[in-house]
Amino acid sequence: MRWEKLGVVWAPDGSRSWARSHATCPTPFRLDGERIRVFIQCRDDQGVGRVGYVDVSAQDPLRVLGESAEPVLDVGRPGTFDDNGVLQTCVIEVPGVGLYMYYVGFELSHHIRYRLLTGLAVSADGGDSFRRLRQTPILERSDDELYFRGGPFVLHEGGRFRMWYAAGSTWIDLDGKPMPVYDLRYIESGNGVDWPASGRLSLELQDRDEHGFGRPYVLHEEGRYRLFFSVRKRSLGRYRLAYAESENGLHWVRMDSHLNLDVSAAGWDSDAVEYSAVIHAAGDTYLFYNGNDLGGTGFGVARLVGRS
Repeated sequence: MRWEKLGVVWAPDGSRSWARSHATCPTPFRLDGERIRVFIQCRDDQGVGRVGYVDVSAQDPLRVLGESAEPVLDVGRPGTFDDNGVLQTCVIEVPGVGLYMYYVGFELSHHIRYRLLTGLAVSADGGDSFRRLRQTPILERSDDELYFRGGPFVLHEGGRFRMWYAAGSTWIDLDGKPMPVYDLRYIESGNGVDWPASGRLSLELQDRDEHGFGRPYVLHEEGRYRLFFSVRKRSLGRYRLAYAESENGLHWVRMDSHLNLDVSAAGWDSDAVEYSAVIHAAGDTYLFYNGNDLGGTGFGVARLVGRS
């Protein structure tokens, strides 16, 4: 693949109390032929994240058409799994129901830094607002996945819901800072709400330098599954983008060199690239992603210009 980086799409101007900084984990959803809604997490003065959106042109994703004045999904009630932040990772349309937003809830802890579990919110107004389906996680902790069951991406196909997500039960010390270890797991559901307590290993860390996979994003097209994801490396302390393919969505072959989208020599994405999401629009293919500081420099977009 060959990509042309188009630049930063949007970053908050700091005028809203819930969106002082960051535009993390861009999650695109086609509203119609003219408009793509990109859900993003913004942070307040305390670094607590809430979900909003930016609407961009399907013909020119650098052209912003609108943005949410208020969060479409706020933090949870005190004491719940998502009371210290929410981060959207996948939005799909479920016929007869509306939009399902799968999101990660941040819960601070005492003996470890935090836990990350998965919640589900539903929109009946086309993505202008979401309500929690439950106050509790749809992916709760289990013996096999103690601390992290997050970063979900879901496809609804063949009458079933298929989820790829990051999970783990380990922390490591990385230059004096505790950091999580998590790989990629897979589970299925009949209704998209009730899921097994643990998943099957779908993609494991490649070497000792890797200690975590960021939000997976899966396309099923041309008879194969294509996985876009992020890899966090010990040597860098940052994310880089990665890529894999599969015939069935279960067994993946790493093909990172095929992606060809790395950090820039300077600028907003010179230190890191992560949280990629790919969408087809108006005859083109676009990849939305974050750069430095996990969305602290906003989110950007690249356009596919070749397959070689």
